[in-house]
Amino acid sequence: MVGEEGAFVLGWEEVLTEEELSTTLKVLCMSEEEFKEYKEQDGWEDDSEEEENSTLSNEALSRLKPPCKKLLYDSVLLTLESYGSDLKAEQDLLNNKEAYEKLSRREQQALHVRYGQKRILHQLLELVG
Repeated sequence: MVGEEGAFVLGWEEVLTEEELSTTLKVLCMSEEEFKEYKEQDGWEDDSEEEENSTLSNEALSRLKPPCKKLLYDSVLLTLESYGSDLKAEQDLLNNKEAYEKLSRREQQALHVRYGQKRILHQLLELVG
């Protein structure tokens, strides 16, 4: 469901891998009975038209059902824990001109990428928290 890397792609305004995330959340939040029915029907063939017209925008994420929001929230926390430092540490390093300039160009670029990723994840925590 999630693809080879097992990750979802999030942007500032919406989920970029919305079909994968939507399907994953639906399946993981199903009761045992709903899952049996899902397996028997080989998925949701009838819902394909409805899903084409929906996007997982930030607004839609904030309206998810509580079990799906909790699952997403906990997943984001686990992802954030996998980083070696927190958002504040990245922000402090970016704001410390002397320390920042001591980093190699590659380390500076990596810092910007990590900081951006963490900001998006923190935004998601606010939406589903």
